[in-house]
Amino acid sequence: MSAKLARIWEKLLGFWNQYSKTQKWVLASTAALLILAIVILTYLFTRTEYELAFQDLDSSDTQAIMEYLDGSGIPYKLGNGGTSISVPKADADKVRVAVGSQGLIQNGSLGFAELSKNSSSIGTTDQEFQVKYRNALNGEVQQLLLGMQGIQRAKVLVNLPEESVFLNDENKEHASASIQLTFKPGFRPKQEEIDSYFNLVKTAVPNLSVDDITITSQSGELTPSAAIGGSGGISGTVLDQQFEIQRKFENDIKTKTEQFLAQMVGMDNVVVSVVSSLNFDQKTQQEQIVKPLDNNDNKGAIVSQQDTSESYTGTDSSAGGVAGTGQTDVANYPGASGTSGTSSEKTSSTVNYENSHVTTNTTFAPYQVKDLAISVAVDSAVMTPQIQQAIQQKLINDVRTLLANSGQNLPDAQIANRVSVISQSFASPTASSGGATTSAYWWAGIGALALALLGGGGYAVYRRRKKAQEAEAVVEDVPRVEVPTIDIDSVSSENQVRKQLEGLAKRKPEEFVNLLRTWLVDE
Repeated sequence: MSAKLARIWEKLLGFWNQYSKTQKWVLASTAALLILAIVILTYLFTRTEYELAFQDLDSSDTQAIMEYLDGSGIPYKLGNGGTSISVPKADADKVRVAVGSQGLIQNGSLGFAELSKNSSSIGTTDQEFQVKYRNALNGEVQQLLLGMQGIQRAKVLVNLPEESVFLNDENKEHASASIQLTFKPGFRPKQEEIDSYFNLVKTAVPNLSVDDITITSQSGELTPSAAIGGSGGISGTVLDQQFEIQRKFENDIKTKTEQFLAQMVGMDNVVVSVVSSLNFDQKTQQEQIVKPLDNNDNKGAIVSQQDTSESYTGTDSSAGGVAGTGQTDVANYPGASGTSGTSSEKTSSTVNYENSHVTTNTTFAPYQVKDLAISVAVDSAVMTPQIQQAIQQKLINDVRTLLANSGQNLPDAQIANRVSVISQSFASPTASSGGATTSAYWWAGIGALALALLGGGGYAVYRRRKKAQEAEAVVEDVPRVEVPTIDIDSVSSENQVRKQLEGLAKRKPEEFVNLLRTWLVDE
């Protein structure tokens, strides 16, 4: 057996030694790359491909799904700290249907069905029942909210007052609800949807008013409108009301700007920030205007008119004659008198006009915009100079309009200082999903490179062999010259071989050169 292995080893060494060092290096590297390519391709085509089936799970839901998968013998992988589960791609759809039909995903909530499952034959105390009832009520409200559009996660805490027959309705405590919502990426609820959240919680919990419901989200607190019986979020002291008005004003501008820009760059690629300064000084102005009528020669309407007319007729006596001529007359005074007729007439008219009175009572808005600044950040992957210019101009027009309503007409340079558009790269988390991952692409690229190098190495070996065959063909075409032979096998020492070669070189130098050339060609 050892002799057979030795012969095989000698044949392999003979095959290996027939190549030059360059050819040996090419063959070795080609074989290594071929083995590497085979290993990579075998791994890629034989591995189990997983697909993300569930994500954003609660710990209790993760445990329930794991128990189902273990019982069914389906392999799985946990990710994101145990909040996501990946299963083989071939079984992903079947697992989703099975888990959904069994109701394993409860998002950590327990409904009224748990009361009947965990009921004891002996019975429960009142306190234990109250605790279970509140947990079940929280779970039911949570499940109702999760059925609404755009809600990804919900956390509900309902506080129920203690019932007592000694308290009237005014002294009784009211129920309250605190809810935390997490919306799906890119979802922005409208006011109608926000009102539906409040209505749903109000009707699900007994003796609960809209004002006693608090709903918050990742973007801030949600406020109901006055149409559903709420105060619109405005309550408390005057300072609280002013802050609430300012917050609603800023959120309204932010929401409208986001909805407009979402059509251009997408909801997930834009962030809007609004900062405002409002003047809450209330002002009431009364204006009274008195003016004549236009169709009455700029005179007012005639209220009253009085016309009077007087005439007089009589006689008038006057002194006459020659002064101081009689015996009984006074010197220098007329001594006789004369008479004459007189008449007079007097006419008067009094007209009273009443001008029109215009009274205007103006009550200004509860606030005025003193200053406003809007900043927008857009993902650099979708930002272009044209989009940036369009957004800049849109924001400038909005700020100019809002400030002009408050009586401020600022120049374009000052308005441009209140608007900023930023291009920023958004770091979006990459969720592990089914299909080829980044590492798989790297392995595939390495395999392709190995195949390319393998092909290149094989082509180089083929070219070298072809050139060698062409050289041998050229040598064979050259007419061979008969050269003297030297019987080297019969010579016992190297000195004798050397002496024969020296003698041949001296006697027949041309034949000696042909002999050396033949040896070189054979090598």
